[in-house]
Amino acid sequence: MDFRFDLIWNYAPFFLSGTLLTIGLSFAGILIGTLLGLVIALGKMMRNKWLSLPFVCYIGFFRGTPLFVQILIVHFGVVPLILGQSNGIVAGIIALSLNAAAYIAEVFRSGIQSIDKGQMEAARSLGMSHAQAMRYIILPQAFKRILPPLGNEFIALLKDSSLVSAIAAPELTYWAQQMGAEYFKVWEPYLTISLIYLILTLSLSAVVNRLERRMATE
Repeated sequence: MDFRFDLIWNYAPFFLSGTLLTIGLSFAGILIGTLLGLVIALGKMMRNKWLSLPFVCYIGFFRGTPLFVQILIVHFGVVPLILGQSNGIVAGIIALSLNAAAYIAEVFRSGIQSIDKGQMEAARSLGMSHAQAMRYIILPQAFKRILPPLGNEFIALLKDSSLVSAIAAPELTYWAQQMGAEYFKVWEPYLTISLIYLILTLSLSAVVNRLERRMATE
């Protein structure tokens, strides 16, 4: 096998820009997905079944359908309605965020429900509102417990971002496909991006593990 390092070097600027976009898409998806996921988790936990039903349906839809299909729906259906035309980057951020929110919501829900109910009752007896008890008592403890599974969701989102290459968002996998099509090569582009993805996921895992250790000592 004639492995062409020179071709990788020629595409290095494209791989760099693709890596930066991959990180940007993942960071946006993580940030929006976490905020939206917390809202959905709290909504699903409401005692009124009719009020919680939309949140239950949301989680069911996004966890029960392929992310690839969701990306296509957002790209060809939702984004044109909003912007008047398709935009791969915008569609990628929206689809990744909406999908991540459904999984993160379940992580938050399980974490919140793992906290002893007596702590909520104690906080309310001290004069705190339900929102204050959640903010100052329940959520800080729940976050420590959900950090490992939350970190796993972040890593999964980073890898899933490769799917937006199908809608021509110029992230890492997109440029590997372009290189493969231009030079009729397989090993060079895909082994290169595999190494880059590995570095990104290991780095993110290290950050999560460090946060987990730090929070365990507090």
